[in-house]
Amino acid sequence: MESHVAEGHFEDAVLVRRVQAGEVHAFNALVTKYQDRVFNTCWRICNDHADAGELTQDVFMKAYQSIGKFHGKSAFYTWVFRIAVNQSLSFRRKQAKRKTVSLDATDNSRDGSVANWKSNLASDADDDPAVHALESEGGKLVTEALAQLDPDQQAVLVLRDIEGMDYQNIADILEVAVGTVKSRIYRGRMSLRALLSDTVGQPQPNKSTTEGNVI
Repeated sequence: MESHVAEGHFEDAVLVRRVQAGEVHAFNALVTKYQDRVFNTCWRICNDHADAGELTQDVFMKAYQSIGKFHGKSAFYTWVFRIAVNQSLSFRRKQAKRKTVSLDATDNSRDGSVANWKSNLASDADDDPAVHALESEGGKLVTEALAQLDPDQQAVLVLRDIEGMDYQNIADILEVAVGTVKSRIYRGRMSLRALLSDTVGQPQPNKSTTEGNVI
């Protein structure tokens, strides 16, 4: 797995150097490789497909315009995801009124991630309300609940539980300490549990029963 990741980083670095040398078309390969994941990240944070599409275009435009300043101190995908998260959080914070996510507009994309949510949010209770909510409607409920989280918590959960990134990658993207990442993940999952539990109208489990599922 590590060799595959290293190989991918090497390929990206080669493409970046080609773009910096004036081969504009080499950038298309980077866009093709990461555009779906960047779009998904933007969408999960801004909660609107159309806005996510525009943000994705802005992200790659900004990346292309700034690529001369990219010196390879981090992986290209870390750099472009940092741009995506910053752009999306900035957009969300500027919204005067949060848009309502249409159930028809949501899907279970990458929701094999629903299984991840169920595992990450499960308590020791025999009848866990958060898991029950996920089993009932899956990704739709997660999307709606994510939209209600604090933006910093939302961003870290998208990167961890949807994109499947490790703590160090997330820390690099958000430019915070790994401990801060873990803390935001814990608080975000607790908030998400509360929202999903409220959906089925059952009492939330004691805080002590969920701490074992943080990492």
